[in-house]
Amino acid sequence: MKRKYLATATFAALGALASGAHAQTNVSIYGIIDTGVEYVNNANANKDGLLRLSSGAMNTSRIGFRGTEDLGGGLKAVFQLENGFKVDTGEFDSAGVLFNRQANVGLEGSFGRLVAGRSFTTTYDFILPFDPMGYSGQYSWATSAGATGGRKDGMPTNLQNILKYQGKFGSFKLGATYGFGETAGSNSDSAKYDFGVGYESGPFRIAATYDRVNGAAASPASSAYDKTTTIHLAGDYQLGGLDLNLGYRNYKKTLASNAPDLRSDLFWGGASYKATPVVTLIGAIYYQNIKNVASGKDADPIMYSVRGKYALSKRTDLYLSAAYAKAKNQQLVGLSRDDIAYGSSQTGVIAGMQHRF
Repeated sequence: MKRKYLATATFAALGALASGAHAQTNVSIYGIIDTGVEYVNNANANKDGLLRLSSGAMNTSRIGFRGTEDLGGGLKAVFQLENGFKVDTGEFDSAGVLFNRQANVGLEGSFGRLVAGRSFTTTYDFILPFDPMGYSGQYSWATSAGATGGRKDGMPTNLQNILKYQGKFGSFKLGATYGFGETAGSNSDSAKYDFGVGYESGPFRIAATYDRVNGAAASPASSAYDKTTTIHLAGDYQLGGLDLNLGYRNYKKTLASNAPDLRSDLFWGGASYKATPVVTLIGAIYYQNIKNVASGKDADPIMYSVRGKYALSKRTDLYLSAAYAKAKNQQLVGLSRDDIAYGSSQTGVIAGMQHRF
């Protein structure tokens, strides 16, 4: 009888330990499914219009897994795996890459959060919250713009082989990213560096970042490589249901060939207004001043974007977006950061739906 009671007590204790361990571990599945019907003009060399089903018009469609484990003493183990996909075809955003957005593991505590693997850069994390169009792959140039022979002049958004730190201390937020070049004989070849600081006080926020991306050397014996640096400044002010945003990017690419530097300045501004509990109105302007174009005919493109969102629930939105972009000197310009441009102007309209889970 005593053995029976002992066995019962042992199993009960093991069950309690298992329950306690389970309670300290949290794993969740999340994602966004975003698609819409889009019409754009100047969609090919013949300047024809295009009607298509577009994926990720407001936010990139994705599915992800993230979790934490309480290690005690305020320390947690964290991980995140995230894949971007196209709703219209079901394909991965990046062919052959399972987790093209996030694949990292790390530690989190009072010191902040440190992860290793693949993730978004410090610049992306600190600056994109100030984009009025809100992480949109289309009708936003906050990450990059396409003009003048395909020059994007954008920020580094997602990197692999990185260590990334972020911490918040009172009103201040600090961040840093280091990307290993993984080149034998050189720690600088193909390396990436990224630093950011943010400040928040009541309705006011501001952030600044500096990043540098080194290209690959022309040969193992060469120490010359392209160097791309960007500096960002952004801020916003909330006044009731109105959120005002401003942003700036200084871009410079120094070429190993000693050709003139590629330079540009991008400015953006806009506002988001919550007209009713379920209706949000958004407007933004993006202007890029492109410099040192070989032909001397800078595009200096400008884009106007608007969007209206209607919340069917906390997780599901209907939206209608429109944009118009134009470049000078008959240079090419496109609305999207990804699509090839075929004309000196482009107009587009998207009616879509987004569900978050």
